Amino acid sequence: MRNGGLLAEESPHVLLSMYQCQSLEEVFLKLSRKQGSNSSANLTELNVSNNISLASLNWGKKDVPVYVTEESGVVGLNFHQSKEVLNHEGVNGVSAPEMNGKPKSNSVSAPPPEPELDYDDCSDCSDCFKITSRGKIRALLQKNFLRMWRNVGVMLFIFALPVMQVILFCLAIGRDPTGLRLAVVNHELNSTDQQCEPASGCSFTLLSCRYLQHLKNDTLIKVNYPDPESALEAVRLGEAWGALYFTENFTDALVARMALGRDADEETLDQSEIQVWLDMSNQQIGLTLNRDLQLSYRDFAQDLLKECDQNPKLADIPVQFREPIYGSNDPSFTDFVAPGVILTIVFFLAVALTSSALIIERMEGLLDRSWVAGVTPFEILFSHVVTQFVVMCGQTALVLIFMILVFGVECKGDVGWVIILTILQGLCGMCFGFVISAICELERNAIQLALGSFYPTLLLSGVIWPVEGMPCVLRFISLGLPLTMATTSLRSMLTRGWGITEPDVYNGFISTIIWIVLFLSISLLVLKAKRG
Repeated sequence: MRNGGLLAEESPHVLLSMYQCQSLEEVFLKLSRKQGSNSSANLTELNVSNNISLASLNWGKKDVPVYVTEESGVVGLNFHQSKEVLNHEGVNGVSAPEMNGKPKSNSVSAPPPEPELDYDDCSDCSDCFKITSRGKIRALLQKNFLRMWRNVGVMLFIFALPVMQVILFCLAIGRDPTGLRLAVVNHELNSTDQQCEPASGCSFTLLSCRYLQHLKNDTLIKVNYPDPESALEAVRLGEAWGALYFTENFTDALVARMALGRDADEETLDQSEIQVWLDMSNQQIGLTLNRDLQLSYRDFAQDLLKECDQNPKLADIPVQFREPIYGSNDPSFTDFVAPGVILTIVFFLAVALTSSALIIERMEGLLDRSWVAGVTPFEILFSHVVTQFVVMCGQTALVLIFMILVFGVECKGDVGWVIILTILQGLCGMCFGFVISAICELERNAIQLALGSFYPTLLLSGVIWPVEGMPCVLRFISLGLPLTMATTSLRSMLTRGWGITEPDVYNGFISTIIWIVLFLSISLLVLKAKRG
């Protein structure tokens, strides 16, 4: 539109093709010239917002547009591209009051005319109609930041969510289970009410009680049962996670077994064993009980041999585990999962931030206004990347501070490379969100696509289980995901202390950068296709 008149009504690419122009600004220029040459000779009545009407104006100029303005309570007429100062006697018969003792005529005078523009001599149309690319990007950035920072509730949620996720992960994942009920049947005691008091020193009496003393009291809750049948029934009913059974000749048979060695008979071997039944429906709890029962027996046997002035190593298996090259003898599941969790939180929070950004602008009409103003897809994408990158850096800082400094997740490598890789993963997630936002027309479709990509990426990226445990086909698919090689890289830096020169480390950086370029390219192509 121009001066209240509709110049043309058509889609942008049709207008560009019809008038053979490179930009909509050139089309506007041609249409404006055409309107100026074909404007009507008759001027109709003008209605002003202050109810002052100007009627029956005959100025002698046919093609001069008239603008009615109101400044300081005085109504004036502004004539553009005019070479003459025109006067008219009277406006609706009302004369202006005298000012400063001088009578004011009943005419409305126009301000000095602006110089005419010679469009034929204009070599670059952008000088007249087009703002610079820097100005457009600055305006887009200002718009994005204002929309984001004015929504205080959403911003608080954006920065509180990663902190909450890290706190919940560190408090709930990787710790040993406690309070596990264990059904114990000890026939060395006369009854279940008899106190199990082990002897001290080199004494071979009630060895079953001495073994039970070495079980962790904070992990296991020992409950006595009269017979194996009742103990097994308790496990079946879910009242206990396992059952232990000591025969009435356990101590004598164990001593005979150690004394006779290979000459011990089958009955002696059976009587000297601790029979265990576990509920393995929960693998982690079952493995924890299995580990604690075996380690407790080793500690019990070594302690007994030490009291009897024997070499404690006789009670250990003939496999000696030295100091680990990486990690510790008591590894934590938290340290294994933490690198993948850090990248997953940063990646999918960035996806959540950007997956609906372009959709909201499209629904509110802001995207169409940007196209009409001559903004390119690259400028729109660049402005959103910069805006969301600032937020993502804050989220990354909070995740790393709480994970490494507050909860003490080990970090043996260079913290600088850890930060760079985490930021790159956040940028990769942001670009993936832009792909979703550019492809989907509705916000609910974008949310469904983002949520649908979460679990496959989480399960196949080696975050919660090693990639080596997957079938060969899934392993190759896993290596092609954005998080897989980056998780391996971050895990190598945190737990092994490797530097950027190691292939397992720099491959994660290369993979992340490739995915960023790929996602940005897809987003630009989709935006250009939808704009055209």
